Amino acid sequence: MNSTADNLDALPVTVLKGVGPRVAERLLRLHIQTVQDVLFHLPARYEDRTRLTPMGAVRPGQQVVVEGEVELAEVRFGRRRNLLVRISDGTGSLTLRFFHFNAGQQAGLARGTGIRCYGEVRGSAAAPEMIHPEYTLISRDAPPPVEETLTPVYPATEGVHQLTLRNLTTQALAYLGDQAGSAGLVDWLPAELIAAHRLTSLPAALHYVHRPPPNAPLEQLAAGRHPSQQRLAFEELLAHHLSLRRVRQRARQLSAPAFAAAQPLLDDFISGLAFTLTGAQQRVVSEIRQDVACRHPMARLVQGDVGSGKTVVAAAAALMAVQAGYQVALMAPTELLAEQHFRSFSDWLEPLGIAVVWHAGKSKGKARSQALQAISEGSGAVAVGTHALFQDEVEFQRLGLVIIDEQHRFGVHQRLALRDKGRTGGQRPHQLVMTATPIPRTLAMTVYADLDTSVIDELPPGRQPVKTVAIGQERREEVIESVRKACATGQQAYWVCTLIEESDVLQCQAAEKTAELLATSLPELRIGLVHGRLAAAQKETLMSAFKAGSLDLLVATTVIEVGVDVANASLMIIENPERLGLAQLHQLRGRVGRGSRQSSCVLLYQPPLSEQARERLAVLRESTDGFEIARRDMELRGPGEVLGTRQTGEMQFHIADLLRDEALLVAVESAAGQLMELAPGHVSPLIRRWLGEAVNYGEV
Repeated sequence: MNSTADNLDALPVTVLKGVGPRVAERLLRLHIQTVQDVLFHLPARYEDRTRLTPMGAVRPGQQVVVEGEVELAEVRFGRRRNLLVRISDGTGSLTLRFFHFNAGQQAGLARGTGIRCYGEVRGSAAAPEMIHPEYTLISRDAPPPVEETLTPVYPATEGVHQLTLRNLTTQALAYLGDQAGSAGLVDWLPAELIAAHRLTSLPAALHYVHRPPPNAPLEQLAAGRHPSQQRLAFEELLAHHLSLRRVRQRARQLSAPAFAAAQPLLDDFISGLAFTLTGAQQRVVSEIRQDVACRHPMARLVQGDVGSGKTVVAAAAALMAVQAGYQVALMAPTELLAEQHFRSFSDWLEPLGIAVVWHAGKSKGKARSQALQAISEGSGAVAVGTHALFQDEVEFQRLGLVIIDEQHRFGVHQRLALRDKGRTGGQRPHQLVMTATPIPRTLAMTVYADLDTSVIDELPPGRQPVKTVAIGQERREEVIESVRKACATGQQAYWVCTLIEESDVLQCQAAEKTAELLATSLPELRIGLVHGRLAAAQKETLMSAFKAGSLDLLVATTVIEVGVDVANASLMIIENPERLGLAQLHQLRGRVGRGSRQSSCVLLYQPPLSEQARERLAVLRESTDGFEIARRDMELRGPGEVLGTRQTGEMQFHIADLLRDEALLVAVESAAGQLMELAPGHVSPLIRRWLGEAVNYGEV
């Protein structure tokens, strides 16, 4: 085997024994095309098959290797046909149970046959059994040696079994050569960088994670904290970070319209507001002003807690583009949030003579064609809507700024597609991205490395933190009474219904039932009901009535999570809060506390609570700081859930874990700078090794 001459990232997987066209096609589903890909398809966990356990010593729940002789094999017919095989080794006996078997398998397990099995022991200590264990038939006189290393368990796919993947990694490790180094696998990290960060050598790390020795620390491996795993996690995080830096670098080479420093429209707008911008808002507006005065596209993320006033900042940015003669597109992930922005922008900008148009997927008929015409002719200076704004039929005459709200619902590649959508005459529009899901700074360095970040870390004056209490369903009557009292003093309240089921229909039924029950208990109150299945016009009418004070209590599903702003609403009841994530609960709670009056949020939970649900509700009671809540949410649920990347399929890691490896992120950022300086040619192959060819850098 010519292990040193062949570069493993160019060597097709078909050079390995057992990989014909059919297997190669299946391996493609695991993104395995080369021998290098096999080496970087890393184990998800390990099993210890390095020692035999006497059958008399096995206990339920253990995963063990046992060896013995078949005493009996018979087919039992019950609700399901199953094959039972009793084996013993002189110290005790064990039953093997198979639901899927054939006649050949049964014949092979004849009385007196030697057998070695691995599996989880179930049943009682008196009658232990294994269901569908892995087994091999052996000669009792000359049994093969037990495994010399821990057994890796790999992410698999249909038609590619663990035995196949172990066989392929054994062959790939032989290509990799000795642990001291291998010309076949290039280490793209320069020696200075490896020394500076005290990293294990790459071949040694790969040998260790694929075949850990019998004395390997299982707990450390299971936690992903072994130095060999950390070496690979470091390299993977570095590849992700570099890929986003490259997005930023390429963006800097693109050209964008530069907006003039003088902004009379913006100055008129700010001076005409009924409130004064906070110091944080002023700081962010001035950062945006500097960005859009440059001739390359702004890419700025504005993080701001619930109620910190991001929308005003977005309106200010829009005015900078309009003043320069360009159009603005504002996109939100849901119709409700987009509608809220449309109302705010219309209220603020139309008195200044600026036309704001609405376009969403549900827009139909004349209204739709008029909006499309206004956008294409340029008379619609600001277009607000959902992602429908970026469908092919929508053509902007002169798009200069794209504003994306709740960024984590859209991936980096969607962001780049939007930038390309606004390409005119070789120029790209500026981009402003906003989120009310704050994420810790170290994490932002990895997830949003292609963006400059601003934080609005100050609430408008006079706002008081919302008081939060958790109350069990058995005290529901008390909660209803508190709603009665609050509304009797002229306050307004929300009652939010949540369901485990994602189904819109069930959510709406739950909300309808709750509204009926509350109407019976509180006949003196004017009660409205809002849910996802109402027509946009009905939702709009109800929300306007609530905002105008003609409704006392609004019963709603989680559609009101973002964007609804009613200063007089000071009480929020959230039913079954244990079913929601912390960030979502924090967003919902942010619908109250928007005026100067003390506001309260009641978490009406269904006992008994799980340990994790109890922790989540405690975090919410103790803190109103979005950054702290986001940090705790990630500890409890993992970053993929919080950032929404699990759903979009982005930032899926082979071995790194954003939360566990947060301590590596600062070193990764400095290593990225070093690598670009010491060996710029190594950046592309490193990104390709970990992310494949699927990365869109925006220059397509």
